[in-house]
Amino acid sequence: MKVTVERAALLKSLGHVHRVVERRNTIPILGNVLVRADKTSLALKATDLDLEVVETIAAEVGPAGATTVPAHMFYDIIRKLPEGAQVILESSGDRAALMIRAGRSRFTLQSLPESDFPDLAAGEMTHRFKASAKDLKRLIDKTQFAISTEETRYYLNGIYLHAVNAGKTSALRAVATDGHRLAQYELPLPEGAKGMPGIIVPRKTVGEVQRLIEDPDAEVEIELSQTKIRFGLGNVVLTSKLIDGTFPDYGRVIPLGNDKALVVDKKDFEAAVDRVSTVSSERGRAVKLSLSGGRLVLSVTNPDSGSATEELEVEYDADPLDIGFNSRYLLDIAAQIDGDAAVLKLADPGSPTLIQDKQADGALYVLMPMRV
Repeated sequence: MKVTVERAALLKSLGHVHRVVERRNTIPILGNVLVRADKTSLALKATDLDLEVVETIAAEVGPAGATTVPAHMFYDIIRKLPEGAQVILESSGDRAALMIRAGRSRFTLQSLPESDFPDLAAGEMTHRFKASAKDLKRLIDKTQFAISTEETRYYLNGIYLHAVNAGKTSALRAVATDGHRLAQYELPLPEGAKGMPGIIVPRKTVGEVQRLIEDPDAEVEIELSQTKIRFGLGNVVLTSKLIDGTFPDYGRVIPLGNDKALVVDKKDFEAAVDRVSTVSSERGRAVKLSLSGGRLVLSVTNPDSGSATEELEVEYDADPLDIGFNSRYLLDIAAQIDGDAAVLKLADPGSPTLIQDKQADGALYVLMPMRV
């Protein structure tokens, strides 16, 4: 095999695929990237057995062939080569090595045979549809922060994607929750997604898709079945297994009868929560919201370090209420609000609170209170 390729194109492509490779591997071949040259293109492929990324770039090939080399080392070598360099990759069948040449630099990497490299067979995909990269990125951005990291509740370690009928319109809805907060966002249902199964896309896959979206105007091809999902973005194809579990009935958590409405300036609220939480303990992080007629007092008391209060003018004309929240969770949700004002719909100090952008943008958030 002999391939000549631009360093910039190779580096960008390796940047996409090498992230999938876990740094600690008990199976040596999983630490490698598959390099396959064919006619006028070079394909790079990496997998962790749950997720697979393949990217194809233009290259001068002669003769064709394939091998596998350590992914992170290969990436680091290409990254350190001078800009504008032409990279030549060569391997011969009788030597278990890949030669890398660029200018006066020469590297030889030990390789493992292509035949050992695992293939994440996708099987039959039942649904196919397209979404704009901008919409898909927004869907992920608005929900990703609420994905649980608790391994015991593995069915919460991803985003639940499903089709819903909301009145006369159908929507593609994404939901993520960790039991303390819930994030929901929906888009108009793309053509072809009707009747799709409800699926849980793993956290790592969600993060990789988000990083692969570089052009918001591009179109993403999505194919899925009960067990796998595939995203096609230009010359990159990402295939992933889905989480095999049942997502909880999240609708029961979303409060419908919260009648106390608080409207607050998003920036002022975010800054005030950030300031008063400076004295909160790492473990507690509780901030108390005291509401009475157009006035909100935020307070934090930490027996070990001190206390803080800040007052804000708000729109609120319901009964006085004291309620506590985890300040970090409040800040996470506030960061998702794009408009100038946030609406918090409250019930009582022990019930979940509904938070939305005043300019209703298809997203809603639920936050469980804390005892303060």
